[in-house]
Amino acid sequence: HLLLFLLFVGPFNCFASYSRATELFYSLNEGLPAGVLIGSLARDLRLPMAGGQYPASLQPPLSFTLASHGLGGQYVHLDNRSGELHTSAVEIDREALCVESSGATIFGESAAVSSSSPSSESCLLLLDVLVLPQEYFRLVKVKIAIRDVNDNAPRFPVPHIRLSVPENAPVNTRLAIEHPALDPDMGTNGVQTYRLRDNYGVFTLDVEENENGERTPYLIVMGALDRETQDEYVTVIVAEDGGTPPLVGSATLTIGISDINDNCPQFNDSQLNITLYGNSTLGAHVATVHAVDVDLGSNAQITYSYSQKVPQSSRDLFHLNESTGAITLSTKVDGDTPRLHRLIILGNGPGCIPAVITVLVTIIKVMMRPPEVVPRFIANEVDGVVYLKELEPVNTPIAFFTIKDPDEKYKVSCYLDGDGPFRLSPYKPYNNEYLLETTKPLDFETQQLYEISVVAWNSEGFHVKKVVKVQVLDDNDNSPVFSEQLIELSIEENNVPNAFLTKLHATDADSGERGQVSYFLGPDAPSYFALDKTTGVLTVSTQLDREEKEKYRYTVKAVDSGFPPRESIATVTITVLDKNDNSPRFINKDFSFFVPENFPGFGEIGVISVTDADAGQNGWVALSVLNGSDIFVIDTGKGVLRAKVSLDREQQSSYVLWIEAVDGGDPALSSTAKITILLLDINDNPPLVLFPQSNMSYLLVLPSTLPGSPITEVYAVDKDTGMNAVIAYSIIGRRGPRPESFRIDPKTGNITLEESLMQNDYGLYRLLVKVSDHGYPEPLHSTVMVNLFVNDTVSNESYIESLLRKEPDISVEEKQPQISIEPTHKKMESASCMPTLVALSIISLGSIALVTGMGIYICLRKGKKHHRADENLEVQIPLNGRINLHMLEKKPMEISNI
Repeated sequence: HLLLFLLFVGPFNCFASYSRATELFYSLNEGLPAGVLIGSLARDLRLPMAGGQYPASLQPPLSFTLASHGLGGQYVHLDNRSGELHTSAVEIDREALCVESSGATIFGESAAVSSSSPSSESCLLLLDVLVLPQEYFRLVKVKIAIRDVNDNAPRFPVPHIRLSVPENAPVNTRLAIEHPALDPDMGTNGVQTYRLRDNYGVFTLDVEENENGERTPYLIVMGALDRETQDEYVTVIVAEDGGTPPLVGSATLTIGISDINDNCPQFNDSQLNITLYGNSTLGAHVATVHAVDVDLGSNAQITYSYSQKVPQSSRDLFHLNESTGAITLSTKVDGDTPRLHRLIILGNGPGCIPAVITVLVTIIKVMMRPPEVVPRFIANEVDGVVYLKELEPVNTPIAFFTIKDPDEKYKVSCYLDGDGPFRLSPYKPYNNEYLLETTKPLDFETQQLYEISVVAWNSEGFHVKKVVKVQVLDDNDNSPVFSEQLIELSIEENNVPNAFLTKLHATDADSGERGQVSYFLGPDAPSYFALDKTTGVLTVSTQLDREEKEKYRYTVKAVDSGFPPRESIATVTITVLDKNDNSPRFINKDFSFFVPENFPGFGEIGVISVTDADAGQNGWVALSVLNGSDIFVIDTGKGVLRAKVSLDREQQSSYVLWIEAVDGGDPALSSTAKITILLLDINDNPPLVLFPQSNMSYLLVLPSTLPGSPITEVYAVDKDTGMNAVIAYSIIGRRGPRPESFRIDPKTGNITLEESLMQNDYGLYRLLVKVSDHGYPEPLHSTVMVNLFVNDTVSNESYIESLLRKEPDISVEEKQPQISIEPTHKKMESASCMPTLVALSIISLGSIALVTGMGIYICLRKGKKHHRADENLEVQIPLNGRINLHMLEKKPMEISNI
């Protein structure tokens, strides 16, 4: 697109554009996040923008475009409209982008130019930006210098650096450390100093910088070194850069002290005194001299030689091994051999003055030769040591010994010297032949090594001793033995996983692999127990629950590594100790007890059953009443609930208690249960007549009242419940002109007119109404007098009142009223409950009486909204007014006990 544009604008425009080329220079730190403003090209080029001196309509929109999207373009974001240059999401890492060079390192629209040597010069990012439209066209060269930040710590190329220093190095000796630390950062952010974490008081570090700016650490010796005292120093070399804060890197520095020949051979003794018998055989060992040189390698090589002061005759008689310092008899001693020899021996080391020791050899003349003891071993023998397996049978042969006199002049005898199960006996029919054998089995665990001697002596009393060592070889003849056959353990329940139980210990008297013991669980061990094969540590991988299982019993095995292996068995018993981790538990969350009212005080209401799975004191449970403790008590031991006083259902029909059970643990755990006590009704309340409220009240009945018309009602309630509250109404006494004119509904208590009233029926009617419940075992009743005055008006109230004050002469009828099975409340919606109540009344009144009472209670709840009489209702009937009693509003009474 740029090429087409340049062709379009023509040569003149191209000339003009190139003449307006511009350079902008910016700098920023490496590692900045995206969106950091680098610079505004429009502002820095002072190009006209919207809001300038020209109207916005006359200012063409400027466009900024990167000429190409090379390497540098991925690190910046150029806003095409505003010309603002921001960092992009690709983070700039100076050490990754720029090659350190002696000049500028350039990344951008053309290839980077760099050299191979480090430098602190700038690292440049080049961008070519085109500014359009044509009248503002220019090519802007943008240079962005990337500043270094201290984001790299010094790092040594190897983790372990070794340096060798000769032990005779003088003080201030400087040794270059050939692996200096590297830091990709530049300038002061690069490596600046080195230090030793521990200089042992004999070393320090110095830093030298060459012409290229490279810093090399040097180790400087500050004190005397001695390889024989300490041959190696191990410390840590730390490199630190100059950033803020400084970053450090480290490596292990091992300084080895190389040996020089600064020590000479030395003998421990200055003189050895040796006695040699004159009849000693050729090659007999006389003595060995030994010198020590504490240097290493060739510096410690020692050779031995005779001093020039040693006469040639002594040199010929005694041979000196130059390497080992062993002196042996090289020629036979005769009568002319001198009896005293002074051998001066030199210990020679490279570059050293020889060490000197004197060996004084005294030769004792012997007129006879000693007896000879010649062994011929039957058992396995190496260097004079006989190896026998334990448990070898009795009379196992070890060796034959031939005893003889070299001069064949003297009688020679022999015997066995030393302790042990061995016997030396003549071997018939040969003379001077003896057999060495065992007398009982050997036991490696009792004794491993025996040292015995075969002693031969001749008739002149000359003794010769041949030492025999018997090494007993171990066999796998012992089984592992547990320190205890019965291992009794205990652990608290709810232990942490992989809890330690014990460490089993078994010993095996055998040696080597035969005595190495491994531990295994028996087949009867539960899978959640683990036994370490090597250490014998017994653990349990899961939590144990005493309530689930209190005791565990299983076997463990100890097996040795012999062939065939031997084993032993022990028994492990584990007792899980109780923790108070179970709360008391009631057998039911809710308890319900049915108690007849008037139940005697401290009578047993019921038993609260509670258990606790824990043991001992943790399982002891104490019960208490949380509420209602002034009325109820509970027997802690037996859980018997009692009431302190007699309970009256009419005062309160039910009680809800909360019982708390607390165990004896520390801390104690508890739980609660809900106790509901329902009082069963007893027929201890007669019906209470609420209307009419007085036997002295009366009601005016007009003669024109039609038959079947309701006149008034008797309204009564019973504080009892169930069948004890089912009320029946009946007229048991009448008085008046024609008393049969009125009847009462046995269920509702409504009084109606049966027949039309005539003129001769005027007057006062007095009806004695009996209100009776259906209680068991004995129904209770109340009576009320209903007074009706049949007349057109009440003209003489005092006359009526006088009649009412007179004692009525009424004969009581014993006619039983019709049984009703519903409480008689006015306008009660009882039709739906009647069949149910009639059927329930036939069932026995035992436990079924409760169900019957609940059914009646539901029915009564439906009607009590409409049939509750006001407790304080007082009906006042004026004598001089015509009042329709049935129009009098009555409030339904709240019967709380139904």
